[in-house]
Amino acid sequence: MKNIIYILSFLGTLSLVHAQERVLISKEEVLTKVRENNNTLKMSEQDVLAAKGDFNQSNAVILPNISVSHTAIATTNPLMAFGSKLNQEILTQADFNPLLLNNPSQIEDYATRIVVQQPLVNLDGIFQRKAAKAKLNAVELKADRTNDYMDLEVEKAYMQLQLAYKSVSVLEEAKKAAMENKRLADNSFKQGYLQKSDVLAVEVRLTEIDNQLQYAKSNIHNVSNYLSVLMNDNSYAVLQPSDSLTLVVSDIYTEGLPENRKDLQAMSLSTEAYQQMYRADKMSFLPSLNAFGTYELHDDQVFQGDANGYLIGAELKWNIFEGSKRFGKVQKSRAEFEKSKLELHQYKAESQVELNRAMRLLQDAKNNLELTSLALQQSEESLRIRTNRFEQGLEKTTDLLNTETQFSQKRLEYYTTIFNYNYALAYVKFLTKE
Repeated sequence: MKNIIYILSFLGTLSLVHAQERVLISKEEVLTKVRENNNTLKMSEQDVLAAKGDFNQSNAVILPNISVSHTAIATTNPLMAFGSKLNQEILTQADFNPLLLNNPSQIEDYATRIVVQQPLVNLDGIFQRKAAKAKLNAVELKADRTNDYMDLEVEKAYMQLQLAYKSVSVLEEAKKAAMENKRLADNSFKQGYLQKSDVLAVEVRLTEIDNQLQYAKSNIHNVSNYLSVLMNDNSYAVLQPSDSLTLVVSDIYTEGLPENRKDLQAMSLSTEAYQQMYRADKMSFLPSLNAFGTYELHDDQVFQGDANGYLIGAELKWNIFEGSKRFGKVQKSRAEFEKSKLELHQYKAESQVELNRAMRLLQDAKNNLELTSLALQQSEESLRIRTNRFEQGLEKTTDLLNTETQFSQKRLEYYTTIFNYNYALAYVKFLTKE
């Protein structure tokens, strides 16, 4: 029984170690895996393929429609029997006998037909093809913009992972300091220099740090899982960045919202597609011209063709009235076109507002970075002085704990500010990328 318990304990320890195993990864590796495996990017690729399919369907307005069929019939219908003999080129003088014409024997006919239909002038189809092309270009630009957005998401998540590890590092150092303070407090209490309440205050502070450390470690798992989802990695390993969180130094110069930004171009092309569809519906009131041709092989045996003939022609067709259906289509397509123009104007306005907000956030983060840097230096110096005085018995325990707590908070605030500044910078670059 003891051996079983030992084995189970050993297996449990191995599984715990395996669960806590960390995988070292760089931002470039994450970007590569996301670009290769991310489901959102794959879905955008399928959207492009679907738009290409719609555009390829519009080739029907310029390319011929060709079909081949083989038909077998057996009939005693007077008209069909006479026509089948005529098609097979086996009609004789005796077949004009009124008795045979009115009451023919069963005749079999096997016909092979090749039918060709060639569009010549279909103005509505031409504009529909232009609309499909504009839609394809819009979807391609939208897919490119999705790639840019996923790069931003990777940048953000990777920096969050770096920040999580920084937080763990800061809190582990704070825990070491708190444990040392507890050791000093216990010695001072034994010597009668401190009261029991002071020792309990140190223990409370140590417990608080343990809780914060646990939350920080959980955050590492949360961010790792999110990165695994972005990479479409089902292992959900605990990831560790190969580099630490550092301040990104870069100058941003922007004169406003770039007109050539891919999502703005996609919206413009979408509006163009609606405009072309509106034109196509108006062109449906005009006549269309199409050519056609048929080549037929007839025989009384299957898959034979002793007799043949062809038919070619052209059709000018004009649908005068279809129960106001076309009027309704024109009304709808015009409304959709006008709505798309309003949506484009609204999207540009919202994008400009978002860019202005991002620029202000970047400036605020830059100012806050300077402030937290100075506050961190002051807090570090204050902690150093109070620690020396506490070791000499010249400082209260509560004052030391407060200073230590403040120093840890300032370090966390400083690294958080670095994250906020770096992300604000990356976001502005994303908003101004053409």
